[in-house]
Amino acid sequence: MKKTKGRPQPFGAVVEGTGVNFALQVPSGKKCELLLYREGEKESERSFEMPEDEGIGEVRFVRIDGIDAEKYEYNYLIDGKVYVDPYVREISGKKIFGKRYQDNPHQVRGKLVSAEYDWEGDRRLHLPWNEVIAYSLHVRGFTRHTSSKVRHKGTYQGVIEKLPYLKDLGINQIQCMPIYEFDECAKTKINYWGYGPAYYFAPKEAYAAGGSAVRELKDMIKACHREGIEVVLEMPFAEGIPAQTALECLRSYMLEYHVDGFVVNPYFVPWDMLKNDPFLKDIKLMQKDDTFQNVMRRFLKGDENMVNDVIQALKHNSAADGKCNYITTHTGFTMWDLVSYDSKHNEANGEGNTDGPDYNYSWNCGAEGPSRKKTVTELRKSQVRNAFLLLLSAQGTPCLLSGDEFYNSQKGNNNVYCQDNETGWVDWTRLKTDDSLFCYVRAVIAFRKAHPCLHRAEELKGLDRTACGVPDVSYHGENAWQVKSEVSSRQLGVLYSGAEAGGIECYIAYNMHWLPHEYALPSPGKDKRWCLLSDAADRLPDHPVELPDQKRIKVAERSITVLVSVKEKKKTKRRPKTKKSMEKGREQEKS
Repeated sequence: MKKTKGRPQPFGAVVEGTGVNFALQVPSGKKCELLLYREGEKESERSFEMPEDEGIGEVRFVRIDGIDAEKYEYNYLIDGKVYVDPYVREISGKKIFGKRYQDNPHQVRGKLVSAEYDWEGDRRLHLPWNEVIAYSLHVRGFTRHTSSKVRHKGTYQGVIEKLPYLKDLGINQIQCMPIYEFDECAKTKINYWGYGPAYYFAPKEAYAAGGSAVRELKDMIKACHREGIEVVLEMPFAEGIPAQTALECLRSYMLEYHVDGFVVNPYFVPWDMLKNDPFLKDIKLMQKDDTFQNVMRRFLKGDENMVNDVIQALKHNSAADGKCNYITTHTGFTMWDLVSYDSKHNEANGEGNTDGPDYNYSWNCGAEGPSRKKTVTELRKSQVRNAFLLLLSAQGTPCLLSGDEFYNSQKGNNNVYCQDNETGWVDWTRLKTDDSLFCYVRAVIAFRKAHPCLHRAEELKGLDRTACGVPDVSYHGENAWQVKSEVSSRQLGVLYSGAEAGGIECYIAYNMHWLPHEYALPSPGKDKRWCLLSDAADRLPDHPVELPDQKRIKVAERSITVLVSVKEKKKTKRRPKTKKSMEKGREQEKS
């Protein structure tokens, strides 16, 4: 090995043929050395000084030639203390999730990562926002439970094994909770979710089934793209992270991993800076917002004075602000717990049930927690179906929480940040014992995809932009073209025009009242009839059912009815029989 003059950019360790360039920021006045380790050895084999007078400003850099990058790992020694490179591209020494490494400061170190990888022509998918059906998951928790039945549980490869399931459901984007190398043992409790300071440039070693987290994350993304599924990474970062570091990190994952988008925290990283970065112009940049969630939860449980807020939430356009629609996410209750608990039950977290959000806008449907009462159970299942229809009939990009599609529960815990166990993991058992909700959600997703009026690319304005006589969206109540303005109203009808959107209209009647209501139906258009697609039933019919009454429809209590327009069947005119035709008919009968 030979030390030569390196380059101050980029930060981190960059493999270049038979040499490696190292660069990092070191405060002025501190001594810095590069430590090189043989793979598998406990102590460093070689060290190289990185003098301050050979650097630029606070940046130290050096190049080491004649090094076999695959056989070496590295750290830095700064004023006698061992440091892992904050720009490290892959970590060694943290293979087992939840294991504490405190005995040897050299245990955790950086790998020298080559950029070589066969992408086999893979490219980012660039799916339009309005065509995305997103699915939020925790890479470890998604398949860690024994009921997942995958071979590589809790890993990137475990996600690959579940891709046929996701594709069958209708998902075309996964949003992954932090997959970077966070320290899950930094505090007394396990940091299961992964928020906080981390080595953001390095994918988590414990999520790899084999020896390379870099390769397996790329394998997962490539496999997803083959199935038409985008991969979005949640990158919340920690408070105080330099904006430039965050920007470089996002660029790195986009360029090196073909990531399709990011969910970032605009309070820690300037949103405008990310939106204006030329490298990130064609990538999906997202931010969390609970407005849609809170409005729909309150409407679902029957709160008054919600109709106007629901109208605004239903027409929200995600492409405009980077905010997906969701009713449940990892913070808060799962969908089943949302209809099973009035209060959070976080006692197992060890904080006296003081952690987690206090206001969940949930309703237990008459009993707190698990119940054997058939009326309670059936109401809960009905409310879950309502929630999915609220989510998937709204214009914005919907995002499902993993496991919600088969009643996954966290036992009332709405903050499982420290629960690396069966409470926090997705339990697939209920899918095997009852797949009715899965089939229902799959059908609703297919219905959404088949009807362009439910997911328009542009924001709906309530205007007749095609001179068809009907606005792109209109709102109704129990009387057509009139929304009830009373505070007590819990009824809303929404008509989506099919003009320039496949030619099929959709009318959705939402009744979140505990009493049934009749709705007067607006006209579906010239030469069209309304057909029933969904009501309070637990499944969608294979074919729309014609309504006997085309002017009014009764909507059951706490239910949603969906109608679609179909063309009237043309009535064929029968020609009057002539004497000649009658004689011809008699001759045919004789023969």
